[in-house]
Amino acid sequence: MPENAVSILRRRFGFEALRPLQAEIVDRLLAGGHALVVMPTGSGKSLCFQLPALVFAARPTPGVTLVFSPLIALMEDQVAALKAKGVRAEYINSTLSRRQRLARCAALARGDYELIYATPERMDKPEFADALARLPGGVNLLAVDECHCISKWGHDLRPAYARVGCFRERLGRPPTVALTATATRDVRADVRAVLGLGGHDMPLYAAPVARDNLALAARPVWDDADKLDAVRAVAAAAPGTGIVYFALIKSLEQTADALRRALPDHGIEVYHGRLDPREKKRVYDRFIGASPQDRLLLCATNAFGMGVDKPDIRFIVHAQIPGSVEAYHQEVGRAGRDALPSRCLLLYSPDDLAVQQQFVEWQNPSPDLLMQLVSMIEARYARSEFDADDLRVDVIGKGHAHGKGGGVVEYALIRLADLGAIERAAAQDGALTRYRFVRPLDDAEIAPEEADDKKKRDLMRLLDVVKLTQTDDIAAAVSAYFDL
Repeated sequence: MPENAVSILRRRFGFEALRPLQAEIVDRLLAGGHALVVMPTGSGKSLCFQLPALVFAARPTPGVTLVFSPLIALMEDQVAALKAKGVRAEYINSTLSRRQRLARCAALARGDYELIYATPERMDKPEFADALARLPGGVNLLAVDECHCISKWGHDLRPAYARVGCFRERLGRPPTVALTATATRDVRADVRAVLGLGGHDMPLYAAPVARDNLALAARPVWDDADKLDAVRAVAAAAPGTGIVYFALIKSLEQTADALRRALPDHGIEVYHGRLDPREKKRVYDRFIGASPQDRLLLCATNAFGMGVDKPDIRFIVHAQIPGSVEAYHQEVGRAGRDALPSRCLLLYSPDDLAVQQQFVEWQNPSPDLLMQLVSMIEARYARSEFDADDLRVDVIGKGHAHGKGGGVVEYALIRLADLGAIERAAAQDGALTRYRFVRPLDDAEIAPEEADDKKKRDLMRLLDVVKLTQTDDIAAAVSAYFDL
């Protein structure tokens, strides 16, 4: 690396050296090249673009590094961590007031930031695009985080990500790095195609999927008592902290209560999206600060994990199967980052498969429901904020609003936000995210055949998880799935 990059790495980030794969990526970006990065969460993907960003910012005409991120909470966490290191970083998203957004756009245009984080949807806002255009140095590096969101073959397609290639053209085709923890061969091909870069232009830098220190296993469970015994056995044998993942909050809370009785020498905490923010912070801080002697077990939904960097997680148990191999790979990847042995157990019950099948139904709302919802929102909430509870009874019916069909409204609102019909008005406050109306939808924006195809792909991803539970070598099966 150039001497100034080494100096910045030590002075701003506190590291003496990069890992070999990180060094290759940084060298390529500093030379003006592009890179497609597939590395597990917690392995240092962000540093691969943050370090070049600060090297570029030291130029006479610095410009800015633009980071596209799909997750508001994640971008806010990353910006807070960078600011703590003295980096001039900021985010612009829909949780800010209009006055705050305009103030940050003005600062962006003046060159006040070394890194600016935003969702790709922000490129459709004139004040943001104009600020980038007025910046003397322009965008000197584009980082597309969670780039699997580009692809219909991925597990989290975002419509605005499909236009990242067009945004890149408008930005003057800057050096580009696309990063994700999970990407199959089809997803990687889509990412390059959308960005307009071939394999030669954007080579793959990938860490191995399997790690020798992780013991991956699966077993069937026949009832709640069997499941509880399996979790208790893993936790009792482990020397430190662990996470037990659930799909349903109700199941999580019931099992946590049972584990408090079954494991009196363990601390049992719970974490899910409906907790009060102060309780979330308390649980997070206790988990991160726990030592092996604390024997802490965290029962969590997938709301916990993104951005968590604790090296000594000794076990991960999936008490209910995840919805995709990608999700499974991300979650088990949080164990054993200190390279010491860690155990990962995947429990399988047909009842839990039915839960994930219901999620697939919710996550793929019909075009008719989406049009019904956006019309209702325009009529009732054109000038005020709303959340899923404001709409649920009218859409689902009073008798079922909080029962089996209640979850479809939240996912329909997420889909409408992805389409740009509504936007998130605030981060979660312990209950439901609030939204505001942006514009009506045209029928042509929602293709029924595409919705059907996506639902089929989601069901096939779920089938791939079931196949994992039936293999003798999960590590080999996961590696084959990603074909790296």
